[in-house]
Amino acid sequence: MIRQISMKLLMVVMLVAFSSPAYAQFNIKKAIGGAAKAAKAVTLTDEQMAAYVKESVDWMDTHNPVLPDNDPYTQRLKKLTAGITEADGIPLNFKVYNVIDVNAFACPDGSVRVFAALMDLMNDDELLGVIGHEIGHVLKHHSKKAFRTQLLTGALRDGLSSAGGTVAALSDSQLGTLGESLVNAKFSQKQEKEADDCGYDFLVKNGKNPWGIVMSFEKLQSLEGNSGTKASAISKMFSSHPETKSRIENLSKRCQKDGYVRPETK
Repeated sequence: MIRQISMKLLMVVMLVAFSSPAYAQFNIKKAIGGAAKAAKAVTLTDEQMAAYVKESVDWMDTHNPVLPDNDPYTQRLKKLTAGITEADGIPLNFKVYNVIDVNAFACPDGSVRVFAALMDLMNDDELLGVIGHEIGHVLKHHSKKAFRTQLLTGALRDGLSSAGGTVAALSDSQLGTLGESLVNAKFSQKQEKEADDCGYDFLVKNGKNPWGIVMSFEKLQSLEGNSGTKASAISKMFSSHPETKSRIENLSKRCQKDGYVRPETK
């Protein structure tokens, strides 16, 4: 199978080279070498993938203002997530980035990062809903697949590979790109709906009210289209979650069927 992948990659490189007007200047040896390295990257083990994810998360934590343990935002997040320590065996860790963007994301290694601006806009139930949904992407392996795709795209572009079982060193630029892919991962409509249901189950398993997911979507929907820096960021976040209205309806029906009482809006 790996040999077949290598041949396909080589054919793609050859086709690109000879279909280009500038094919005479195309470095065939370099292209073939890059394709071979990319084929090796396909064989990345889970352990190697985990190492790349950890390196990327560490880079983001270093290059973003992480609020300390005694900060009110961190204290609020710790209180909300008390007792939530793992997701299907993946240990979870939570931190707050003190940035004005409105976002939250969860990484394949269980690192969950919440932006202070999002915490300003959402109450506790809504915030837990967002966290549950993002962890749903991890549980369904959407985040891992998206990260892997970005890693392999980088391999094709920059010749990144793992050789002899040793994880290749990443440049600062590559780490930044991979970090951005974790923050701004785009998922299909099917994946979003899967994360909804999986996040619902995750919240229920941890003794939390799943209405929070519905309420978080409603909050985003109510703020969409407003002017201002934060509202623009909300619109960007909202636009990456298609069919929100139908998802609100589906999750509301599930909450009602399961007998959960909707929390009062605070």
